[in-house]
Amino acid sequence: MPARQAPPAIGPRLQALRKERGLTLDELSAASGVSRSMLSQIERSQANPTLATVWHLSHALGVELSEFVGLQRIERRGRIDVTAASFVPEIRTEDGQCVLRILSPADKAGSMEFYLLDIAPFGELVSEAHTRGSHEHLTVLVGELAVLSGDTTATVGAGGIARYPADVPHAIRNETDAAAQAILVVIS
Repeated sequence: MPARQAPPAIGPRLQALRKERGLTLDELSAASGVSRSMLSQIERSQANPTLATVWHLSHALGVELSEFVGLQRIERRGRIDVTAASFVPEIRTEDGQCVLRILSPADKAGSMEFYLLDIAPFGELVSEAHTRGSHEHLTVLVGELAVLSGDTTATVGAGGIARYPADVPHAIRNETDAAAQAILVVIS
């Protein structure tokens, strides 16, 4: 099995790029559409940005998404693009309990995003409301996960699917003592 590459350090990279360009948090917020408070949280590694957020930031900063999150080597085989496992970008929660591997192509950011989600025992992925009309589709592959959307909670076991509004605060929790894995699709 190949060695896993460390996930990109998005917060420090964001701060370095912003400062290189002489931008304040307010200026980058205006250029990217990402709130100042969210930018501050991302820079301090206290927030878990979605692929859409990272995409908006990379465009506002004038860098390619792959450069922003770390190089992503893609090999072209005829009509098929192949990305080695060690080059698939990852986003981790601050506590390291949740890992999101970004499966969707960069040009789908903001409309449809695919993630492979691994949540350690008793870990959780908490999200603020996404854009109006956004939905998430969670397919549990291994284990059991609790989904919270607004004031509603549902438990989903292996093989089950939860579809829920993501334009309200929401969370995915592993309330068990076993690791869980799921496919998460975000549609905006």
